[in-house]
Amino acid sequence: MTLNPADCAIHTRTNLPWSLRECCERYAEAGLGGVSVWRDAYERIGIEEAARIVKGSGLRVPALVRGGFFVALSEGDRRIAIDENLRAIDEASALGAEMVVLVVGARPGVPLADARSMVIAGVGAIAERAQETGVRLAIEPLHPMYAADKSCVSTCADARRVCERIGNQAIGVAVDVYHTWWDADLPTEIARLGEAGRLFGFHVCDWRVETRHMLTDRGLMGDGVIDIPAIRGLMSDAGFSGMIEVEIFSDQYWAMDQAEYLSLILDRLRTHT
Repeated sequence: MTLNPADCAIHTRTNLPWSLRECCERYAEAGLGGVSVWRDAYERIGIEEAARIVKGSGLRVPALVRGGFFVALSEGDRRIAIDENLRAIDEASALGAEMVVLVVGARPGVPLADARSMVIAGVGAIAERAQETGVRLAIEPLHPMYAADKSCVSTCADARRVCERIGNQAIGVAVDVYHTWWDADLPTEIARLGEAGRLFGFHVCDWRVETRHMLTDRGLMGDGVIDIPAIRGLMSDAGFSGMIEVEIFSDQYWAMDQAEYLSLILDRLRTHT
């Protein structure tokens, strides 16, 4: 399948050394169609200025990243998390973002079953605001290596069950190949999510065989072992028509000249996606 850069977006975290303005200007110049905005990208300038920059660029905003982290030891902390997610939804609306990506949370000392109940309660508590603003909520399953402290939702099946328990059509799933490529049930789950209208996002990068850091050593497409075109095919067959989002945390690539890195990303989108 040929790939048009206009159908792709890059997460601001991918080009971490660049400001939000630099990301938007460079992506637009490169012919990309979108930018997925991390909240830290506008921490210093504020949401109003961020919205001016993004809207002025003409880029589509498939996602605001990130909300979630509903799991906490106390009821008070869980309430704080809900309030923060409501703010994220409002910020996404201000940016014109189509969804908020949710990394749902986990915490040592909280059993996984209890954590998942907290996630259902937390996502359920913000679903009405999302529906009112037209901002969707995309639960992103994370690789099981993060189950202790980042996400008690490790598979697309886990995420689908959360969606089904809550029942609101504003809630769906973002499929990140880094976190899900290993799952034997992935083809079935992508098809089920597509049939249910809950296939909201698709993130690409690669898994290095010898990963040097569990957070900041993601590979660029083609650096590792993930059959990204096959997963892209599954997404397409399931009816996904959203943007392909490049999301890479990499000390190696952050140290590069970012203009050269962007050229490399574009090349790998064409050849390995």
